[in-house]
Amino acid sequence: MNNYEIADHFSLLSKLMDIHGDSGFKSKSYSILAFNIERFPGEIAEMDDAELFSIRGIGESTGKKIRELQVTGKLPQLEALLAETPPGILDMLHIKGMGPKKIGTVWSELGIESLGELEYACNENRLVALKGFGAKTQETILQNIVYYKQNQGFYLWSEVEVIGKTLAEQLRKVHPDNHFFLTGDIRRQNETVEFIQMVTDLDKAVLSGMFSANPEVKVEETPPGEELAVARYVTSVVTIHVPNYPRYKFYFTDKEHIYNSLFATTGSEEFINSFLKDHQLPEKPISEEEIFKVNDLVFIPAMQRETVGIITKAKNGGLTNFIKPTDIKGIIHSHSNWSDGENTIEQMAKAAKAQGLGYLVLSDHSQSAGYAGGLKPERIAAQHQEIDVLNQKLAPFKIFKSIESDILNDGNLDYNEQVLNTFDLVIASVHSNLKMTQEKAMDRVLAAIRNPYTTVLGHPTGRLLLSRKGYPLDHEAIINACAENSVVIEINAHPRRLDIDWRWIEFAMEKGVLLSVNPDAHSIDGYKDTYYGVMVAQKGGLQARNNLSSFSLVQFEEFLSSQRKKRVLQ
Repeated sequence: MNNYEIADHFSLLSKLMDIHGDSGFKSKSYSILAFNIERFPGEIAEMDDAELFSIRGIGESTGKKIRELQVTGKLPQLEALLAETPPGILDMLHIKGMGPKKIGTVWSELGIESLGELEYACNENRLVALKGFGAKTQETILQNIVYYKQNQGFYLWSEVEVIGKTLAEQLRKVHPDNHFFLTGDIRRQNETVEFIQMVTDLDKAVLSGMFSANPEVKVEETPPGEELAVARYVTSVVTIHVPNYPRYKFYFTDKEHIYNSLFATTGSEEFINSFLKDHQLPEKPISEEEIFKVNDLVFIPAMQRETVGIITKAKNGGLTNFIKPTDIKGIIHSHSNWSDGENTIEQMAKAAKAQGLGYLVLSDHSQSAGYAGGLKPERIAAQHQEIDVLNQKLAPFKIFKSIESDILNDGNLDYNEQVLNTFDLVIASVHSNLKMTQEKAMDRVLAAIRNPYTTVLGHPTGRLLLSRKGYPLDHEAIINACAENSVVIEINAHPRRLDIDWRWIEFAMEKGVLLSVNPDAHSIDGYKDTYYGVMVAQKGGLQARNNLSSFSLVQFEEFLSSQRKKRVLQ
């Protein structure tokens, strides 16, 4: 049992204690314990008892509970509370806006014990009179229930990619004479994935038998015609439910039609139906490339097989080389321990340099983000002094002075012009009061875009995949404003954000707007998130020349020089 799994048990214990109205002190102590365990640098499973018991905040009593959890997989105190808690209460913990105390209130005062009951109560306007709720809270909870239900069973692409690749590799080792290709949403690099889909020419009974040997695994078969436009290339479809894993969906075919099946199951429904109107699949192709070649089309990479428009481009030879992970030349948007990051500036810079990158844009949080240790003006001056010293030490690698400035409610940035002028560039982002009408959101974001000190618009919609839709924006108007004001639009690479949505990348490029794949890294480990940003940017056809973080150090400095001239002219 790793640290994250241990932390999850204590975190759930804390939440259930709050729901049941148990001691606030004990509940908080378990919550803090979970927080510390999750961030502990070493694996508890690798420590001996003496080392574990000596950790501050754990001690012998808590250490013994952890050991019991590792051995038995259970925490007695948690098990006792779970036995007293209706299963539907746990489902409510997934609903944004329904913290443990609110759940305890609706349970004790209204007798609500499931999501369905909670949704019904919201529709019946029953939460309004409860202490701590009100009409707006009730409406938000109702919207979040709907959003949760729509996304139930989905996973982030970043969570399933490794699982899918590992499974395919394992199957190839066991059955080297057969094909195992990832397909569907996971192959198209979609932001969220419902199934890990795979095409294979292995006998269905053999593969099903490998999984069904486990009594906890459920194997279901469905007719291929129910879901596939080209069902004749797929003999059967099997969905496999493995506890605590995404569902696997296998498409079975024969060796002669493996590439037809791969093609038919990869593209979106819109793409496949459009393709089949004017094109034919060869009977027994030896590769996917042959399918495009016989139809006089440029090969369309899997991640771009989404829309009708991409087929038109392939007819006209309009597909270009899209961005690759190796095209990232610098880290833009990162946080150090000056605000809410884990590492020092020097550690962040040295790690970026060691990865062969040319520069680091340090953009800690601004002063309004008190929850994240946002920087007051005097701390900014001290940070800039440290950066000057490090730049002399690490040259030719360079650290740029930046800030992730909160976009305030009125659209202003978080500092006066005198302070803003001390930065090499400013990333402007909305972090507070996210529940806005489109009119309010547009006024707020447009004001920030028009501010001459704004260089980059950070995570434009504030969305969190599978958790929060983000505030509503008129994307065309936002992109046009960025074009008019020479503002870069971020593709926030954190796998829970991937914001701006890839569907707007092409429009932004057409308008001459630079985009920038940025990791929003809060630690050195966060640099790896650029990979997910690049993967989703490929879907939108982003090219390296249109991506700011692909600029060399010299190009980046020239860009910043042009931005300074823009400010002077304005």
